[in-house]
Amino acid sequence: MTIPAILRIKGAEVISVEARVSLRDALQVMDKHQIGAVIVTSSEKSCEGIFTERDFMRAVARADARVLDDPVSEHMSERPTAVTLDTSVQEAMEMMTEMRFRHLPVMQEGALCGIISLGDLVNHRINETEREAQALKEYITSG
Repeated sequence: MTIPAILRIKGAEVISVEARVSLRDALQVMDKHQIGAVIVTSSEKSCEGIFTERDFMRAVARADARVLDDPVSEHMSERPTAVTLDTSVQEAMEMMTEMRFRHLPVMQEGALCGIISLGDLVNHRINETEREAQALKEYITSG
């Protein structure tokens, strides 16, 4: 399976916030959608950064709860590492493992076209392994 196939299954909708919104507002968006990260944009298809649960934890650890009114742009990860529609699932998993990311924007020709999470990739691998096991069982019982 490829990154486009994963996006077809999970959906390519990207939840985003503008760089000027407060951390409080970004967290409310994340809570509403039950997600661990939002893309930070300045226009509809841009990706200025990513704001994650981990970014919030670090902000609070450094400056306490007063950061809730700060703009998300002050605490986001700027210019996040991204994948393209041509990136293999294996490559994406390796990137996430090596760099300790749980979310990667998907970009194509400079435009944001999705986001994948480590959970998306793990689900893909589980389903792939189950399909392979079923195919082996069928092969063994048919022969």
